[in-house]
Amino acid sequence: MRPKILDHVALWVADRDPITDFVTERLTMHVIEKTDKFTLVGTNARRGKLTLFDAEGPRERGALKHIALRVNDLDEALGGLDGVDVARENGGAYFDVHEGLRLGLVEADTDVDYDLDHVALFSASPEETAQKYKEFGFAPEAETRVEVGGAFVEFHPGEPGDPERPLLNHLAVLVDSADETLEEAKQAGMDVADVVDAANTLAVFVWGPEHVKIEYVEQKPTFALK
Repeated sequence: MRPKILDHVALWVADRDPITDFVTERLTMHVIEKTDKFTLVGTNARRGKLTLFDAEGPRERGALKHIALRVNDLDEALGGLDGVDVARENGGAYFDVHEGLRLGLVEADTDVDYDLDHVALFSASPEETAQKYKEFGFAPEAETRVEVGGAFVEFHPGEPGDPERPLLNHLAVLVDSADETLEEAKQAGMDVADVVDAANTLAVFVWGPEHVKIEYVEQKPTFALK
């Protein structure tokens, strides 16, 4: 497993429009792609994004604590959040958006504002879970935090559960070859959930620790989203 970057975080939501409106109007993202089933939003199609899939509500937060986005100037970014209840925590700023989705802003050098900085997940055993993520190609960064391409997945004490209608659909990392990743997953005895051959991408989905689905996505030569 050789993931290159944290490509996107996919969510199940009952109504994607309020979240889309918030991130495009308040966080200067744009709609990269919209279909009958999902909306893809971000500031750059080749960097960290959010994918909003239609699903029955209400949704449960389950394993997802928050998603944090990276900006060069936190104070400037917060200027676009007038009227939003923002909590300053651990050097970042966090706020609720819609349907249990909590976003955060973290100040750090980035050539693309609102790129993914980290995803925070609840875990019954954060240190053990972080160790298990190494098997899926994530690099250890701290006892309860792993890294991929300069972004992070961190684990916080809490019960992720296994809700019937989770908010988190999957975490996606970019790879050079989905076919090679599929073979490696099979050889490692991983639980392969699905393989999806789409117009712009080829993706392999596996079940990771604590029932979090991980997508290994390859961008095809025809990939032209912006």
